[in-house]
This record gives sequence, C-alpha cells and structure tokens, in this order.
Amino acid sequence: MTHTTIETPIGTLTLVAGEAGLTGAYMEGHRPAPDETTWGERDDAPAAGTPLAEAAAQLAAYFAGDRTGFDLPLDPGGTDFQRKVWAALAEIPYGETRTYGWIAERIGQPTAVRAVGLANSRNPLSVIVPCHRVVGSTGKLTGYAGGVERKSLLLDHERGARLDSVA
Repeated sequence: MTHTTIETPIGTLTLVAGEAGLTGAYMEGHRPAPDETTWGERDDAPAAGTPLAEAAAQLAAYFAGDRTGFDLPLDPGGTDFQRKVWAALAEIPYGETRTYGWIAERIGQPTAVRAVGLANSRNPLSVIVPCHRVVGSTGKLTGYAGGVERKSLLLDHERGARLDSVA
C-alpha cells in the first residue's frame, strides 16, 4: 500500500492504493475516520501510470470541469452488500442526484434503505464513487463523509458552478 495527498478546491484529498488499484480517497475530516495505519508508505511523486498518479490526474481534470467520470482500477474492499451499493452509486449520472430508496431498489433490496445509507457512509472512494450524489427522499442533502457543505459544493460544481478555492 502507498498513499499520496493532492490539493483540490474542496481541500486536501489523501489517495491510497494497493497492487489491485485505488483503495481510498479521503477528505480532511473524513467521517468515519479511516485507519491511517493501513495506508503504507507516503509517495509524494507517484510514477506516471500508477493508480495514484492516474487518480490525481483524473481528479484534477474533474475539478477543472474537464472530466465527468473516472476510469481507474478500484479496489475498495467492503462487504458484498457494500460493493453492490457502491456499484449503484457509480451509475448515478454526473450532475444528477438519486435517493437512498433508488439505490435500494437498484440493488434489488427495496426495504434496505437504512442499510444503503450506512453502506453509502462507508464508501472509501469519495468523489470517485459519487456518494455525494445521494440525497434524502425529499431531496434534502443528508450526511456526507466530508461534511454536507462539501457535498453541496460538489453538486454545485457538477451543475456548472465554478469551484475556486472553497476549502
């Protein structure tokens, strides 16, 4: 495992990768707090073509408004249920939102709305796996690992708002 940090308009992101791909993308103040002891060595200059370098480049393009999705090798871990939820998150189009109920329906477990919310909150790949695109049943912004303010900023960014230095 190795990790690096990048500066973004929503603050510092820590990217973590293993042999199979990116395992984490964590914001400052990420809740629940990730286990930093699993991140391995710090790499301040990841080699071109590595998951860390690719993630940094794609995130820079995303924040510049030049990218609407990510094409990265991902290895988030998690339970089977969590991976189903995270796969459904990846289906939410850029600039749009869906509800926890939509995710529950999408994975074939319509009564698992609370479990979907918990799995969503455990998403280790913030921004890349777009958990910020999930809202409450009334459309209200609900909890986010990086805080509701960041969630709002990301959604505004995807709807065309300029993200200068908001962190």
